[in-house]
Amino acid sequence: MAYQVLARKWRPQDFSSIVGQQPVVTALRNAVAEDRIAQAYLFAGIRGVGKTTAARVFAKALNCETRSAALERGEGSDFTDPCNECGSCTEIGTGSGLDVIEIDAATYSKVEQVRELTESLQYGPARAPYKVVVLDEIHRLSRQAFDALLKIVEEPPPHLVFVFATTEVETVPATILSRCQEFHFRRVQAAELTPLLRSICEAEEIEANDRSLRFIARAGEGSVRDSVALLDQLATYGSGTVSEEDAVRLLGGLDFAFFHSLLSAILGGDSAKVSGLLLEIEQQGWDPRRIHTQFLGYCRDGLHAAVGASIDQIDLPEDDAKHLSETARGEGYENLLRLLQQLLTSEELVRRSETPALAVEIAWLKAAELPKLIAIEEVLAGSSGLGVRTDPAPPPTTAAPVAENAVVDEPTTPPEGPALSTDPLEAFLQRVSQRKQPLAARLREAPKLDFSDGQLTISVPRGDPWIAEALQRTNNRELIEVAVKDSWGPGATWQTVEIEVASQDVDVDEDDADPRTASERASVAEHPIVQSALDLFSGTIESVQPLSAKSEGDE
Repeated sequence: MAYQVLARKWRPQDFSSIVGQQPVVTALRNAVAEDRIAQAYLFAGIRGVGKTTAARVFAKALNCETRSAALERGEGSDFTDPCNECGSCTEIGTGSGLDVIEIDAATYSKVEQVRELTESLQYGPARAPYKVVVLDEIHRLSRQAFDALLKIVEEPPPHLVFVFATTEVETVPATILSRCQEFHFRRVQAAELTPLLRSICEAEEIEANDRSLRFIARAGEGSVRDSVALLDQLATYGSGTVSEEDAVRLLGGLDFAFFHSLLSAILGGDSAKVSGLLLEIEQQGWDPRRIHTQFLGYCRDGLHAAVGASIDQIDLPEDDAKHLSETARGEGYENLLRLLQQLLTSEELVRRSETPALAVEIAWLKAAELPKLIAIEEVLAGSSGLGVRTDPAPPPTTAAPVAENAVVDEPTTPPEGPALSTDPLEAFLQRVSQRKQPLAARLREAPKLDFSDGQLTISVPRGDPWIAEALQRTNNRELIEVAVKDSWGPGATWQTVEIEVASQDVDVDEDDADPRTASERASVAEHPIVQSALDLFSGTIESVQPLSAKSEGDE
């Protein structure tokens, strides 16, 4: 008997075997059970997720002889799956059913062919209750062919059911879509595909561990058919055994050591090494676009590791997953996120470029500049070392406007800061000042700072809006919490306490004496835009003024 590829051998024959499309399966089962059959259905989704398979199973369920007999007895609701034993199910399963017509629109797109089809569909089914037309890749039809199809789709004979399948639903005319029940088939997650691959391996006596199967499922990119075909290929290569090394080499294209070297070079700002790795890609004849896409996936794994994903949750060989996890957690979530954003920005250019190697090199070299860039917010916040040049420079005489989200190119090695005081309270204030000088100044204005029993107490004068307002902002509270732990240990905490002070000891603006003005200031300070501006520039609200009314001549 001739060998049958696994993707065909294990093609689902009933609704229960369709993986990852539960909403669609439920809807079709209910339609069969309740005999609520629409005139046309549209199945949309990427390749290999079960569109034509579901259409064939649906056709078998509609024409199943067991179901037809149950309907005559009034028991149709008990049958939602084809029996796969009667003559109708067997014929449709082998593709020889006279009443199920499967057409590939890619080779059947001419208007004359569609007209001939619509004329032949006027006749009833040969032996089954329904004549089912499965039209695959319907988006390949010409505009004239769609027009010829429209009439019969709009008013089909009662025995006729259309099932359209497409990978490009956005190109199907609205006149067709509006006459169909539309179902979207999603990409199947690796976690759902792995058990299917495991069951196939057990039935076919293929040796493979779970990590290899997860890697195959991930390489299928959401396509069930592609994943099963990859398993078939690897099983053939390994004579019935699928090893992690073979899966990495044949599906990944590159040893992950290459990606780790590239990631380390980019995060370290080593442009020379990045160019050398790109040269290695060209010399080996690898596709730069494919390598760039795979590297994106590798960096995404690193991002997951940086936020706490375990090694078992990363679909890489164990040693590579451990190596990546250590690097990602050492570099930090923010750096990995910034790197991924930069690489994604270049994705479109890489994909469309006629010189992909050059496009990839530019993308990677730009990413290698990220460690040399400092966010402007950190400069404005007065970060110690960051944003400060190692050589003395005169202060600017004119402040230039700074664009939102701008970055400043500065040295990555900060100069050594001044030594911290031996007094823990003074050291705490110095740490706050290193990150945000205005906040430290506010804390120094507090009547009393006291640390005892593992807790710092910041006294706030009752009625003084300035210190209280500064200590309510989230980023300031987080900054203080870090400084407290750095000064007194990880178990240290802090709190604020309102105290009464003599009126002459509190410097209150005349406007603050007016309760209405103080209330207005507090209301404005709660606005998220105002809070962002105060945090960005370490500012305070000096006064609140109403918007001036327009003059009569204003437009």
